[in-house]
Amino acid sequence: MTGAVLVVGAGVVGLSIALEAQSRGLSVRVLDRTGPAAGASAGNAGAFAFADILPLASPRIMRQAPKWLLDPLGPLSIPLAYAPRIVPWMWRFWRASRPSQVAASTAAQTALMNHAQGTLDGFLLRAGASNMLRREGQLQVYEGLAQFEASLDGWRAREAGGVEFRHLAGDDLAQMQPGLSPRFTHATFTPGWATIDDPKVYVQTLADKFVALGGEIIIADVEALTATGLRTSTGDFAGRVVIAAGAYSHHLTRTAGVRIPLETERGYNTTLPHGGFDLRQHITFPAHGFVVSKLAGKLRVGGAVELGGLNAPPNYKRADAMLRKAADFLPGLDTTGGTQWMGFRPSLPDSLPAIGALPGRPDVICAFGHGHLGLTQSTATAAIVADLLTGKAPGIDMTPFAPARFMRQS
Repeated sequence: MTGAVLVVGAGVVGLSIALEAQSRGLSVRVLDRTGPAAGASAGNAGAFAFADILPLASPRIMRQAPKWLLDPLGPLSIPLAYAPRIVPWMWRFWRASRPSQVAASTAAQTALMNHAQGTLDGFLLRAGASNMLRREGQLQVYEGLAQFEASLDGWRAREAGGVEFRHLAGDDLAQMQPGLSPRFTHATFTPGWATIDDPKVYVQTLADKFVALGGEIIIADVEALTATGLRTSTGDFAGRVVIAAGAYSHHLTRTAGVRIPLETERGYNTTLPHGGFDLRQHITFPAHGFVVSKLAGKLRVGGAVELGGLNAPPNYKRADAMLRKAADFLPGLDTTGGTQWMGFRPSLPDSLPAIGALPGRPDVICAFGHGHLGLTQSTATAAIVADLLTGKAPGIDMTPFAPARFMRQS
């Protein structure tokens, strides 16, 4: 089999790339071990979080991390058995938290977010999914003046990046979100935040559109990169390769001798099957590391970070802890009848995705490591990869996202 672009991964990033490449006249096959929307693309919060330009790797997180780690069910957890394995990644994360690197990462993230905003509407229109998007904004809420004031440096950085927002307090906050606990005295509203009705349905819509336009989705275990393409459980495929396999992507790069420090942020949520609370917009509780988002007829409570790899069983006590907090923070929220979920977020230590040629393999393009922002940055990543596949210069500087940046650090 020859000639096709081979996209590994049928999540939101992989299928967005497949559709965009297809729209440029390329023949595309998508390969995935389980099929569309089976991983993090199915259970995320459904947010196009364009205001989230600040990298996780930062002095702010380094200051908060020790306190969070003391709570096994808190916003950040590292299971004891996994701790020795993650030390090299954490060292790189610490290095990326230096002020100069944070500034560079923020500038790169801002450029990618702007590109994502600019490509979103056109992509949704071509995919037949425009009706799924809601532009209701997001509230970040704070318990008291001190917590709010501690957030202001971050908002100044967002302002410098062109993010629109406004601060709220008192009656203005109560009017924006009725039913919020009075412990939350201040908030910041970002109107540019958008939400998809249901991320799983959205990704399946992309898959259906791709197939309807002549694309092929192949269910197979992708075992290795070869000199001409891929070796899989159903045979060999020849063509240029795009690796968009989320948290599993680094296993494939290693078959070409390239080690990329991808780690797995295990995230948890509970989807409530009813609209029993009048949630006006997505709400983020930054001090507690979780969000409440409104999907089509449902509410989803989730977040947190568990750096525990791909193999350990889920610890749903983490989902329970967030749900209990949500009930306290949103009095009147009915938390019965929920469905729990755990998924893998693919995260690189400098909080930027790897997009570009795999070192030593110009025929292989990486498109993974988006962390919490895979849905948000999916259309920008798709446009960039399609540009690279067709010999066009991408619309932003790709140097900060180059997979080879990790080779230079070794």
